[in-house]
Amino acid sequence: MSPYARARELIDEAHSADPTRTAEGKAAELVYADRVEAWVAKLVPNGPAVLRLGARCQHLERWSVPRASYPEGKVGYLMWRRFLYTKQADRAQELLLKAGVSEAEAAEVATWVSKSGLKMNAGTQALEDAACLVFLENEIADFAAQHADYTREKFVDIIRKTWKKMSTDGQRLALTIQLPPGIAELVGEAVGGAKTE
Repeated sequence: MSPYARARELIDEAHSADPTRTAEGKAAELVYADRVEAWVAKLVPNGPAVLRLGARCQHLERWSVPRASYPEGKVGYLMWRRFLYTKQADRAQELLLKAGVSEAEAAEVATWVSKSGLKMNAGTQALEDAACLVFLENEIADFAAQHADYTREKFVDIIRKTWKKMSTDGQRLALTIQLPPGIAELVGEAVGGAKTE
């Protein structure tokens, strides 16, 4: 078995421990990893195997640090997110090294997963694009339902910020997603008629 195949096994074993399950009984984090990897494959069709491994580490063991373990509000949210970036990056690097992936590639994955070099590092940006695309395709409707108290302006602002985080390739792919009419209207308003940034 190649180091990449072994790394994938170790990463997915970690995902499988997620106690949150989908309706089909699959670990929610494993489903998320599949989705992020699928978008990365569309963004970088001929990308290296290690990039796809990085994609699978985007939310590595995030379930182990609940949002509720940090204070409410924006400051608490940002503290939680920063901690996760570091924790996930360190864990990804650990698993890749354990599988026999080279130190240089394991360090590169840690850079991507930690969100270092957004808009400058192609691997980091590919993972960020994929995460934004998963949010738009699979999570935004539930997010809207959970935050029914948000104003329309707040939703538009959230979508606009998501859009700005994406590369032009990510934005192009985002426009191919079939969204529910209400959400599509909000995205259209947020994007402001511009096809790409």
